[in-house]
Amino acid sequence: MNVAHGFHQLARNNAWANERLYTACGALSHDELVAARTSFFPTILATLAHLVLVDRYYLDALEGGGRGARVWDDERLFDRFESVRAAQREADRRLLAYCAGLDGAQLDAEVALERRHGVVRERAGDVLLHLVQHQIHHRGQVHAMLSGTRIAPPQLDEYFLREDRAKAEAELAAAGID
Repeated sequence: MNVAHGFHQLARNNAWANERLYTACGALSHDELVAARTSFFPTILATLAHLVLVDRYYLDALEGGGRGARVWDDERLFDRFESVRAAQREADRRLLAYCAGLDGAQLDAEVALERRHGVVRERAGDVLLHLVQHQIHHRGQVHAMLSGTRIAPPQLDEYFLREDRAKAEAELAAAGID
């Protein structure tokens, strides 16, 4: 497996885990999604919205979109589960498309990230790894918050092994993610 293929597999795992998590969260009422819970963000919906906004931020930087911190202007759009889920699917598709066309040179390219203290430059491959790790971190928080609801948290770590792959690929296909 080459490095670019590995990133594409990470992007597929990311999309699959998001689909599973959103399917579980979709069984909750709006009141349950916005109920105060113990975590870094105070609600399940706020955590999901944060994930989408951060994905958009890093994808914009990777794609050279130039929006930078202006992606946070969209935060008010994510007060409903359906809009957050649609935005996450769109972000997952963008990440998959970006990773599908990667080569080694692109992974070493510099990416400009607008931070509070100015623009910093990072390697594209490192930004991708950070994006995936950020998703894993906060998905884990939502997973833990689900434990305090009537909905059982879904299994999120069964993607990469052959025995699990067919089911994961079928779930991605059912969600319209190729």
